[in-house]
Amino acid sequence: MEEGGLNIVADEDMPMVKSLFGPFGNVKTCPGREISSAHLTEADVLLVRSVTSVIHELLNGSKVKFVGSATIGVDHVDTTYLSDNNISFAAAPGCNADAVIQYVLSAICRLAPNWQHKSVGIVGCGNVGGRLYTLLSSLGISCLGYDPFLDSKEFRSTTFEDILACDIICLHTPLTTQGAYPTYHLFDQSVLRRLNPGTVLINAGRGDVIDNQALLSVLSSGTELSVALDVWSQEPNIDPQLMELISVATPHIAGHSLEGKIKGTTMVFDSFLDWIGEHCNRSPMTQLDAVALEGNNQTLNEVILASYDVLEDATRMRKAMSNRSESVAMVFDRLRREYPLRREFSSTLVSNKALASQDIEKLSLLGFSFDGIRPEIPTDD
Repeated sequence: MEEGGLNIVADEDMPMVKSLFGPFGNVKTCPGREISSAHLTEADVLLVRSVTSVIHELLNGSKVKFVGSATIGVDHVDTTYLSDNNISFAAAPGCNADAVIQYVLSAICRLAPNWQHKSVGIVGCGNVGGRLYTLLSSLGISCLGYDPFLDSKEFRSTTFEDILACDIICLHTPLTTQGAYPTYHLFDQSVLRRLNPGTVLINAGRGDVIDNQALLSVLSSGTELSVALDVWSQEPNIDPQLMELISVATPHIAGHSLEGKIKGTTMVFDSFLDWIGEHCNRSPMTQLDAVALEGNNQTLNEVILASYDVLEDATRMRKAMSNRSESVAMVFDRLRREYPLRREFSSTLVSNKALASQDIEKLSLLGFSFDGIRPEIPTDD
């Protein structure tokens, strides 16, 4: 394909998109939620993240023949429409799984500091939930996973009722409305009221897996739940009243690490190269300098929170929402767009001088480094 041959429209939140895709055409970027059919009049390629709904109304009448989503989930994409119209599609499964796990562990450290002695239930054990299940199990945590689609010799799904009895419940399912096990409003009012007092509930998957109005009602009635929401119903028009009642509220940034974003872009780029027939020109391995933690962190929790403290994101969101002169939706999107640089555990160097040997072993399992080796980001799973 000749240089400059394609018109490419991309979400401006995709790092490296111009440097990677630029040699193959003209790359125009804009905020993902603002991408409209008017942007795609002459476009051949559309590159998005999770905030762009890739549906018939967006693509109808365009020349787009390749859609790439630099995300794990694909419920924002009408894949049936793409297939029916011979539009190639690529996603990035697993690209930000480690970032989401970092978010979840940080939230657990804040909401259940003695979490190593608690039971954890995971709903949805795919790219993120499955990795979280394996990691927690390797740390010796009492961990159960519920995913009826993955019941096999390698993973034995527990019952949904067993999950509801756990001390900590983490949601990592896609959003589905049909089939034998739909996840839309899986946690409705009846389920929420069956949770034990003091349960920690974390949703870093899809907002409508929890009925947000039901959760508002349950929390307003005085039910003792510690809730962390990174995803919400009707984003970006979230419910400020619900935000005030939960323990940790963040603007859909669980997967927003530098490493996760780069991996998402490069995974889509590799699929794009296959699409245009450039099989020999793979995207290069991206190497980043590691970052050293400051301070004399002495426990596992302290190291995790020194690397990434979800409470800082939650505090930033509450402050922005309380002092806003803009709409809730505009503040929500601005917080995502202006999100501070965040690095994953795998890019973090830790001093082991004050750490117990058992914590060093656990931190190594989480991906932390103690020897100064610069980590490399793999471009696929």
